[in-house]
Amino acid sequence: MRESKGYSLQSKFSHIYIEQKALSYPVTRHILEHFPRSVKVVIQHYKDVFNRPHQNFRRQKDSPKLILAVKEEPFFYQGPEICEDFGNKNFYYTSCILNCLYDCHYCYLQGLYTSANIVIFVNIEDFFKAVGKLLEHESLYLCVSYDTDLLAFEGIVPYASRWIDFASSKQNLSIELRTRSVNYEAIRGLKPAEQVILAWSLSPQEVAQRYESLAPSLEARLLAVKAAVEDGWKVRLCFEPILKMQGWQEIYSEFLNNVFATIPAEGIFDANIGVFRMNREQFKRISRFRMDTDVFVYPMMCSEEGIMSYVEEKEMKDFIRQKLVRYLPEHKIYG
Repeated sequence: MRESKGYSLQSKFSHIYIEQKALSYPVTRHILEHFPRSVKVVIQHYKDVFNRPHQNFRRQKDSPKLILAVKEEPFFYQGPEICEDFGNKNFYYTSCILNCLYDCHYCYLQGLYTSANIVIFVNIEDFFKAVGKLLEHESLYLCVSYDTDLLAFEGIVPYASRWIDFASSKQNLSIELRTRSVNYEAIRGLKPAEQVILAWSLSPQEVAQRYESLAPSLEARLLAVKAAVEDGWKVRLCFEPILKMQGWQEIYSEFLNNVFATIPAEGIFDANIGVFRMNREQFKRISRFRMDTDVFVYPMMCSEEGIMSYVEEKEMKDFIRQKLVRYLPEHKIYG
């Protein structure tokens, strides 16, 4: 259950809030077994806790609580334009967990939600049924780990495994499981599936140390990626968000050299490049209370679509692409 040195899920979740209608679900019982010392509080609806006013996201992040709930429709959503669709026509995402164990300075979730508590929807079978119905009419590219990091949670709720098993039996479904976790061992016993893409978000160690609080080191992530490649999984490398910091060109050049000195480029399914971007309202909200970081102080511009990014976004992306084509063919690089 330990994700990285000094970080244990057992030290979290002093309180667990449980919807009345969630009490009878097997997933609920499974999770409660992991936290026998947690105080259990029965509630009527998860939003009574998760959406209550006057919450302090930063303070809650130091001691998050767990909320177990039953999700109601809709179970999946159209993929947002700000996200890469990798050439897929029917691009959707789903969220069976809300919020993340990590505390990355640049994360949009802290501007999306007023609470840092973590919601786990225990009716996972209803998600599968909803996706299955859509698959009767069309193919689907589904991202299952956008608003959380499923693999990091695998030790207490095996949703990554469940999604992999589900996708393995669906010929017209492709899922992306995005992660910063090093918990690959938790799914290593599963047979690599053609329908599943394991996507690791990678950052230079300087960025990881400074801006990706609680997340595993670059070295640890690369070892997990290497193991997945060697085992035959489709592996996507996500070089995002590219952050502006002093000496970023040298930092990212050395970083890419390090990545492909560890991981065989021929084993990579594809990769994407993404410079720091964020919805304008989320950007404004986060920059008001995150005074502990310099992520939001660099000159930004706002697009007509309301997306904030660096003034030099194109130049930064082109710089990374020029470095990346040394290792991967153009048709495997997105963004």
